[in-house]
Amino acid sequence: MTYNLRLTTILLFTASVAFAQQDTACMPVREFTDEQLPFRENERLTIVANYKWGIINTDVGEATMMLTKEKFRDTTYFYARAYAKTYRFYDTFFMVRDVYEARFLVSNLRPLYFHRNVSEGGYTIKNTCVFNTASYAIHASVQRKTGPAKDTVLPGKSCTFDFVSLFYNSRNLDFDHFTPGRIIPISFVVDEELYHIYYRYIGKEVKKISGLGKFNCIKIAAKPVAGEVFDGKNEISIWISDDKNHIPLLIETPVIVGKVSARLSKYANLKHPLSSKIE
Repeated sequence: MTYNLRLTTILLFTASVAFAQQDTACMPVREFTDEQLPFRENERLTIVANYKWGIINTDVGEATMMLTKEKFRDTTYFYARAYAKTYRFYDTFFMVRDVYEARFLVSNLRPLYFHRNVSEGGYTIKNTCVFNTASYAIHASVQRKTGPAKDTVLPGKSCTFDFVSLFYNSRNLDFDHFTPGRIIPISFVVDEELYHIYYRYIGKEVKKISGLGKFNCIKIAAKPVAGEVFDGKNEISIWISDDKNHIPLLIETPVIVGKVSARLSKYANLKHPLSSKIE
């Protein structure tokens, strides 16, 4: 297996993949009550990454996402952690050990802090972002391999998220009021770069999820920017549970060599019943 596949690129699709565009508009940030949120503290999701190429069809690794709630002085926020790793057999070919952390406000899901510590094959990077909730400026620090850290101040917007907070914020979209073809613009930061992206709503669909069963789903599509993993020509398909949880169930996309997917394999402490499951 000679492909250079960054596991977290697959596992965090729902937060980061989308159409690149020049439009600077983005989804407005709004206030939420705790009852309106589709998730709660102590929710735990496990997502498995699969790779297909010719006769090869194998699960290569997984990511676990955990959510807790904390308070500092008068500020209550969610603390989310994601751990991604390849399975032991694939460590020989391309070992992945990634850690993502984020803190974001309970009241409107705006990010406060983001950190990632990535080790993928011979590639290592540490990235920390601190978000100014008043000016929206983002203080970013990036350290690649053993080099010195590079500090940057980026001009964020009220709706600029990081990978992890965007993952949770996207689950709070009001899909019931979308019509097919609806574009949802979003802004996010990673390392020292800002990206303006958007999701495209497709509609409702029944989908079988390996190991879990058949579900009523919300389907959205996204088209990634061409690069090391994606050719930029094929859309990414994302299926989300059509219930109050809005959990990402399956993500599929062709890559430069083969096809990758990420599917939900385990879940615990959901806020609502998983009523989208048919059988």
